[in-house]
Amino acid sequence: MGKLLADITPLRESPAFRRLWLGSAVSAVGSQLTLVAVSLQVYRLTQDSFYVGLLAVFALVPLVIGGLLGGSIADAHDRRTVALLATSVLWLTTGVIALQSWLQLDSVWLLYLLVAAQSGAQAINQPARSAILPMLVRKELLPAANALSMMSFGLAMTAGPLLAGVLVAWIGFAWTYTLDFISFAFVLWAVYRLPPLPPSGTPRRPGLRSVVEGFRFLGTRPNVRMTFVIDLIAMILAQPRALMPAIGAVMIGGGEATVGILLASTAIGAFLAGLFSGPLGNVRRQGSAVVFSVMGWGASIAGFGLVVLLAGRAPDGAVTPWLLPAALCCALAGIADSISGVFRHTILQAATPDHLRGRLQGVFIVVVAGGPRIGDLLAGGATKVVAEGWVLLIGGFLCVAGAWAAAKLQPGFREYDARNPVP
Repeated sequence: MGKLLADITPLRESPAFRRLWLGSAVSAVGSQLTLVAVSLQVYRLTQDSFYVGLLAVFALVPLVIGGLLGGSIADAHDRRTVALLATSVLWLTTGVIALQSWLQLDSVWLLYLLVAAQSGAQAINQPARSAILPMLVRKELLPAANALSMMSFGLAMTAGPLLAGVLVAWIGFAWTYTLDFISFAFVLWAVYRLPPLPPSGTPRRPGLRSVVEGFRFLGTRPNVRMTFVIDLIAMILAQPRALMPAIGAVMIGGGEATVGILLASTAIGAFLAGLFSGPLGNVRRQGSAVVFSVMGWGASIAGFGLVVLLAGRAPDGAVTPWLLPAALCCALAGIADSISGVFRHTILQAATPDHLRGRLQGVFIVVVAGGPRIGDLLAGGATKVVAEGWVLLIGGFLCVAGAWAAAKLQPGFREYDARNPVP
């Protein structure tokens, strides 16, 4: 069992990593509460999956701008300072989201604007936080550290969506958002306790020229570039999040509680992948592992779509037995996505020089967070043509085919060896 369970050596060796890991785990639960609650509130106000998917549009533009500029800022300034300021803005924005609910403003457009502000702050925060990790642990421990991060993220995504559905139904949106506001204190404390973390070498002035330098590096490094491309394939073609409220309300039944269960099932899969991540540290062909994981994600989403089609319409919104196979498909998708994330993070961190790490992490955040938002918009819009189940089934098959085609076009990625991390 010791060889199967997650390697906790990074937690033992690095007190700074341990504090950041614990603080991030607690605040991530709160962030998931808000993420799910906002989509549920928009659906309650509009009764339309398209408007839920439209959240992606308002999050995407500040995400792209903030992610790219945030990466260049992280490469030019102390990364602790950048992360601390960005986390503070996230905390305040969450407070305003809670306030609008307490005041019962019930404005979809206000929610869109607040989500946009939160997205921009997160886009600046995450590149700095990701660039910090290789400065806190030894290089050979990066897969273990990333697996631990994915495990805590999976736990947060398990508890967060499940609690969001229950809390919204029990105590309402205002208290649900307020709990997120309170949880941010933990990650603020963890970032504040970090030592000074300036980038190595001569810092470049942040701005467009610095961003372009990062893209030039990316343009000449096919293996690093492939980690972005294959994730975009998965998240754009097979993203089920925007469809969850309608699936819970109409097909499987159970409403908001069912949405929480399905999203939590995905996160349970991610948590289990992290918990039993011990063997991942021995995987050398990490590119091939990413390809197979993304194909597993697509197959799981296609299976989820088939379940939704077979479920039809829930009588009077009551929960149907189709919830169990749907939750199983979501759990398998979470396992595949977590394994893919561990190796994509590790390849990027190991194959990128420190002075460029913030900018490449900025691009990574744009891809990781922007891809699902494009997928939300695409999935929500596709429901105007076909039913939610068909959107998932077709998207899952396209994801599998796209990952296979990308691997064929870039054979060097399949041969990527962790012992010789060629970017």
